[in-house]
Amino acid sequence: MSDTTISTYEFLQRFPTADAARLYLEERRWDGRPVCPHCGGTRHHARTGKRIGYYRCHDCAREFTVRTGTIFERSHVPLNKWLYTMYLLVTSRKGVSSLQLSKEIGVTQKTAWFMLGRLREACSEDAEKLSGVVEVDEAFIGGKERSKHRNKRSPGGGTNGKAPVIGMRQRGGRTIAKPVTGTDKRALQTAISQHVTAGTMIYTDEHGGYHGMEAYWHDTVRHTAGQYVRAGNIHTNSIESVWAVLKRSIHGTWHKVSVKHLGRYVDEVTFRLNEGNVKIPTMLRLDAFLARAFEARITYQEITA
Repeated sequence: MSDTTISTYEFLQRFPTADAARLYLEERRWDGRPVCPHCGGTRHHARTGKRIGYYRCHDCAREFTVRTGTIFERSHVPLNKWLYTMYLLVTSRKGVSSLQLSKEIGVTQKTAWFMLGRLREACSEDAEKLSGVVEVDEAFIGGKERSKHRNKRSPGGGTNGKAPVIGMRQRGGRTIAKPVTGTDKRALQTAISQHVTAGTMIYTDEHGGYHGMEAYWHDTVRHTAGQYVRAGNIHTNSIESVWAVLKRSIHGTWHKVSVKHLGRYVDEVTFRLNEGNVKIPTMLRLDAFLARAFEARITYQEITA
């Protein structure tokens, strides 16, 4: 047995039932001492019988479970299936499709899609600003115009009809990526100022949207001239590898990603890049995911709005 990775078989042995998963989540969320999500009270009594896992707070007299206030709230899917789905998202390099997940855990495709939407919501975070040396690049996500039905093609081809995404990757650190309204100077530099500390060394290509970043040290490589590395360490190869993972996830796993939900798919990819180092034990990666899941809450109406 590896010290860092856990096979699917081993994982399912650890959490064979919903109760086993519930006890694990309670330990991770409350350190074994339930706290009321409604009022923060610690005085409670546990329900028994068919309502095991339910607690009634003595301070506010309201009931709660480990699901309350989390992405698991008001879901009828057993917690061991939720936990296994999180395991798949953490360990799968290119993610998992809702159709495949529905077959893996025995739910409908619609339920699997909603579960994945909730989990992607937990992948988002307001991370600390990047610093040091940061590579920045933009990408366009969308199908080729020639592959679309004639009445759905955007005039002009190229990047028309595609959604722009900006990515920022700190060397030796974290990655932040998000959809933007465009690739003009205002859109790109607004995103950079939100996520990169002033005074940071930034490497980009020669795109005009990056010109005039007075708050940063800035150097470029000229891709149009066939230049991809200059002076040994000036390049954007690391952030471009992020686009390779994102696009292969779309082409090979999800197949189609709407602009409406693109941000959540991007969040899932960057979460895996940031937390998915195989040198980190699987359970520690899962715990990092759970920490976010306990703080996130989104409804079906909010996802589909």
